[in-house]
Formats: sequence, C-alpha cells, structure tokens
Amino acid sequence: MTSESAGAEGVAGSAGEGSGRGDAVGWAVVEEGEPEFAGWVRKRFGAYRHHVLATLRKDGAPRLTGLEADFRHGELWLGMMVGSRKALDLRRDPRFSLHANPGPDAGLADGDVRVSGRAVEVTDPGVVARYAAEVKPPEPFHLFRAELTEVVRTYVEDPYVVLVRWAPARPLRTIRRTSDDAAPRVE
Repeated sequence: MTSESAGAEGVAGSAGEGSGRGDAVGWAVVEEGEPEFAGWVRKRFGAYRHHVLATLRKDGAPRLTGLEADFRHGELWLGMMVGSRKALDLRRDPRFSLHANPGPDAGLADGDVRVSGRAVEVTDPGVVARYAAEVKPPEPFHLFRAELTEVVRTYVEDPYVVLVRWAPARPLRTIRRTSDDAAPRVE
C-alpha cells in the first residue's frame, strides 16, 4: 500500500479537501515540500520514545498526556489505549498539538519541535492490522493519523532564538529574535 492510499483508507472524518475545516495535510506533504526541515523534525521525535500530546477536554481545558508517535508510510501515527481520555478527547474534538520530548536537560542541541493539526481516527481493519503487525502495540488500541496544520522548530543560534514554521500551502518561514528586539526579523 502506498503512503497516499494508507492515509485515505479507513479514516473516519477526514479533514482533507472539501471538508470545510481548512488546510490540513499528511506528513508526506511536509517531507515532499521541505525535506531538510522534515528531517530535523523526525530527528527530534526520534531522539526519544515518549512525547507530550495536548488535547482538549470536554470543558475546553487542555489535557497533556504522554504518547508514542510514529512516522511510517508517509504519515504521522498516534496510537493509544482503548478508552483512554486522550482518545476520547480526539474523538470529540480532533485538534491536537504534539511536543517532542525535550530530553534530560535544558541543552536542546537539536532544538524544540511541535506539530499541530487534527487527529483522524483510522477505522479500516486492514490498515489497523498492518500497523499492529509492524509496531506491535498493546492491543486493542485506537489509531489516529495526524493531519497537520503547523510544524514548528525552535532553536538557539546565538544571539537569536530562531523559529522555523511550516504550514500547508505556505513557504517555510524563519523568525529570528533576541530579547532586545522590538520586532522579530522575519525571513
């Protein structure tokens, strides 16, 4: 199965074209459009197994929980235990942010990375079975595919804090600033 078909099959409530929900795309679009940037993002997520997922509770308050994220077949996959609060949050409101584990200290040599978008639950038994065969998660589980609206990398390049932001159908944008800057420098 190609990455294109893997993302389209068995997905409940896809937020793609024609959904009226705005631009959101699969991970393959980031990799194709900005391969160097996508490489940095994958490297940061690959440095640690567990990351921090932000979802929205029923009352609208944020919920932060741990999560293992997986880049596979041109997609960013989010797997979680059946009935977990984060899965129930995403079923009710698919918006999320996923922050890469910052690591054991304040060094952040490779920067800080966050992805945001909508999590779309995968319901196709074949896609779920293929994922389970490859990843071997505890079963049963919920599987979501990330449709991204924003990817941000933040790092220090003395004397600047640098933010590199990707969004669908927009050029990669770099912002450099210091604490003395009245306004950031946008490149």
